[in-house]
Amino acid sequence: MVCESLQVDRQTDRQKRPQTLSSSCSRLSFPLSEHQHLRYNPLRGSWVLVSAHRMKRPWKGQMEKPPEEDIPRHDPTNPLCPGSRRANGEINPNYESTFLFDNDFPALQPDAPDPGAADHPLFQTRAARGVCKVMCFHPWSDITLPLMQVSEIKTVIDKWAELIEELGPKYPWVQIFENKGAMMGCSNPHPHCQVWASSFLPNEPHLADLNQKMHWSSRGEVMLVEYARQEAERKVRVVLENDSWLVVVPFWATWPFQTLLLPRRHVLRLPDLTSQERDALASVMKRLLTKYDNLFEISFPYSMGWHGAPTGPHLKEDMSHWQLHAHYYPPLLRSASVRKFMVGYEMLALEQRDLTPEQVCHTSGRRDLDTDT
Repeated sequence: MVCESLQVDRQTDRQKRPQTLSSSCSRLSFPLSEHQHLRYNPLRGSWVLVSAHRMKRPWKGQMEKPPEEDIPRHDPTNPLCPGSRRANGEINPNYESTFLFDNDFPALQPDAPDPGAADHPLFQTRAARGVCKVMCFHPWSDITLPLMQVSEIKTVIDKWAELIEELGPKYPWVQIFENKGAMMGCSNPHPHCQVWASSFLPNEPHLADLNQKMHWSSRGEVMLVEYARQEAERKVRVVLENDSWLVVVPFWATWPFQTLLLPRRHVLRLPDLTSQERDALASVMKRLLTKYDNLFEISFPYSMGWHGAPTGPHLKEDMSHWQLHAHYYPPLLRSASVRKFMVGYEMLALEQRDLTPEQVCHTSGRRDLDTDT
């Protein structure tokens, strides 16, 4: 009957919905670290099963290999290095900062044909057009964002904002994302991210748009502005903070060491950030990623990406319900060699996690070896 109760809660109790589980957090009669329970993700409109007691089970499954450590600073055969030849025959410039180029193997192209009308409602297709770009953060292959200077990270942030301004007027969605480490499918050991701009609003931002709009309509507040304020007051899931930014392990986190990066003020998109806020963002990103690296004393793998208000035709619409934010999704669970697998129950029924978000903050707090330099 759990399924029925969740359905009723979603359909008939929208105003109370975000408060139901968070209020239970404060009840001493229910130790969250000992009993399984459900947590609501207001951005996706979905639930997560938390089973903290499972961390005690023995592990005899797959053990991951440690990340490669002996990476050459410059490899002429690496297509992302300065002066190297890429798959399309072009030779990279001898860049000294960031370097942006069109992806040689794009998932989206601007001139793709329209598939036409469907002949049956169960076999629908739509046109998919766009551009895919790659941005190198630094000319050295043996460096990552946490090892870069704050000023260098600020340059990356400025370039991200420029890309939103450049591609946003034409495309409804511009997704900036980084896959770090072979465990997350990164095929090249060189600091870089990807930028995919699409003619459509993808599934995840579509859900975020609907649920933030619903929250705005029902509560009269911007969901993630309210959420950041609540987390800043409660303190139990805060990983890092400064005057402009807050990093938390979200109450509804699915991945073990997942974090959410939030501005303290209401901001729609990356280009809306002030120079001071970009400086503060560069600092907090360096501190967060240093924390990740120090957690298991490896170059920590993750996928991350930015979500801001949709662009394209939406630039002319009131998108006040949106709040800029970044997601970090690291796969590791209990050590550098044991990862979380999203399989079985997670694929067929419901997302599930073992370690509670509160336990994660306690763990990272005990290993607080980060630096602002």
